[in-house]
Amino acid sequence: MRLVAATVVLLAVPGFAGATGERIEDNSLLIEEAYNQEPGVVHHISSFQRSLRTGAWLYAFTEEWPAWGQDHQVSVTVALEGNGDGAAPATGIGDVLLNYRYELYRHEGTPVVATARLSLLVPTGDERKGLGTGGPGVQVNFPLSLVLGDHLVTHWNVGGTHVPSAWNGSGHGPLTAYAVGQNLIWLAHPRFNVMLEALWIATEQGAAGGTRRRDSLTVNPGFRWAFDFDGGLQVVWGLGVPLGLGPSRGDRGFLLYLSFEHPLSARGRASP
Repeated sequence: MRLVAATVVLLAVPGFAGATGERIEDNSLLIEEAYNQEPGVVHHISSFQRSLRTGAWLYAFTEEWPAWGQDHQVSVTVALEGNGDGAAPATGIGDVLLNYRYELYRHEGTPVVATARLSLLVPTGDERKGLGTGGPGVQVNFPLSLVLGDHLVTHWNVGGTHVPSAWNGSGHGPLTAYAVGQNLIWLAHPRFNVMLEALWIATEQGAAGGTRRRDSLTVNPGFRWAFDFDGGLQVVWGLGVPLGLGPSRGDRGFLLYLSFEHPLSARGRASP
């Protein structure tokens, strides 16, 4: 369950993208987009997600920075979370994620951007309270973004996470997860977008009795709205309604998103 949350943090919360003064090109809710930060522009991202079925919640803050031009990007994600309304509810800090992204393909005039990400999972959460994986791990993800026309954009993700010694409730064992995600975004207005996202995660965890597997499938309808200000500040807020299907049937919740993106230079960029 903790790895599923960590995977959602990386695929959903950070956004991992760069802004544009003409229209929103980042800030998906469950899917990672392939656009790196523009040189000289930083991104501060907050996301809050809560399950209405279990009461579990997750708040994550991500800081994104370009490095050595737009081809490279670094970021860090810290999380606060609650493990729900069970017999031993707990609230505290979760695991920390250190992320590096390399832009594999981008060419002016083409509709495709591809990126690769490598992340280190630092086990800062208390796994015995259900607030962390219980061991260091790595995650890789390959986002691809494709512009389908003036008003449609789609983003695809394929990735995986491995924690060699994760807490399984009675001891430590290997944990591996695979994730596949896709969304479709309708640019109803350059600063107002409607989206439909889907994310499938399969988690396998070693335990004394063998290997346990858990699948989850989430569909997330939502929208995002951007506000541009003088000096280059762009504020984006979004709302999603994650719904479980198939193996996750009955799961439902809400997701709130807020980001601030601005240039490092005091002069900034002019609002369009």
